[in-house]
Amino acid sequence: MKLSSILALASTALAAPLATRQAITDADILQFALTLEHLENVFYKGVLDKFKKADFEAAGYSGAYYTNLEYISHDEEAHVELLTTSLAAAGAMPVAACSYSFPYTDIKSFITLSSLLEGVGTSAYLGAAPAVQSKEYLAVAGSILVTEAIHTSLQRFTEGLVAPVNPYGTALGANEVYTLAAAFITSCPTTNAPLPFMAFPSLAASTAAGHIYDRAQEACFSTKATLPSTPLFATFVSGLDITSVPATVTGSTISATIPDTADGQTYVVLTNANATMSVMDSSVIAGPAIIEVGAPYPTRNDSILRR
Repeated sequence: MKLSSILALASTALAAPLATRQAITDADILQFALTLEHLENVFYKGVLDKFKKADFEAAGYSGAYYTNLEYISHDEEAHVELLTTSLAAAGAMPVAACSYSFPYTDIKSFITLSSLLEGVGTSAYLGAAPAVQSKEYLAVAGSILVTEAIHTSLQRFTEGLVAPVNPYGTALGANEVYTLAAAFITSCPTTNAPLPFMAFPSLAASTAAGHIYDRAQEACFSTKATLPSTPLFATFVSGLDITSVPATVTGSTISATIPDTADGQTYVVLTNANATMSVMDSSVIAGPAIIEVGAPYPTRNDSILRR
């Protein structure tokens, strides 16, 4: 099954009941982080239960790579334990793990999905950082972010992608992350605290996961969301760049030209406004979709060596 098919469920498969609250607290952010860490913890434990070292070696991957997966799984478990302890110490009831459905069928599709999930996790921590009030919590979140970024690099490299394709990390808003995470969650314990986030209508790329686009290439998407007659933009979020380009609707297909600011794992949201510095939730119609954009060969500038 294409990843885009699974992501299309995001508009109906919600992680927990939505709460209507004005202010997002540090506890909310930690609960959301724990929700994501539970997902990753179950994801890696599941693949290590399903496939053994010999299976990876038979598929062409080294025993050393399998060992790295065992360490990644341990990392995610440690993140769950730390966040659970922190929330309990703060007087909150930590959310428990949910039930999940992950669309991988073999080792190769697992690696592709893992690369995407790790990228989303890294983007989630980076996007949440400005909202964290406690310097202690921020330091912990920064430490986890570094580890998630290391996981992302390993999986990208193993997948055959350039690991450091973008000079900068890509931040993603909580509602965008929630939309993506909800696609893999089938149900959660009723005792879990409701999260103050909402899932946008899903946006699916027309290509299967693993496809690499080029800059200036036309990318096509689909959504069940109601589209405005005008204006309509495909807003690409990549690294420090947020670029909106006009989107064209032909039947059920939405197309837009990939800007030259997109590199690597790129998030695309449909918006009713031209976004520049940030994507306002009020402007989002659907998304994000995830696409991979190949970067041009790196340049070199020796003039910065001269003083």
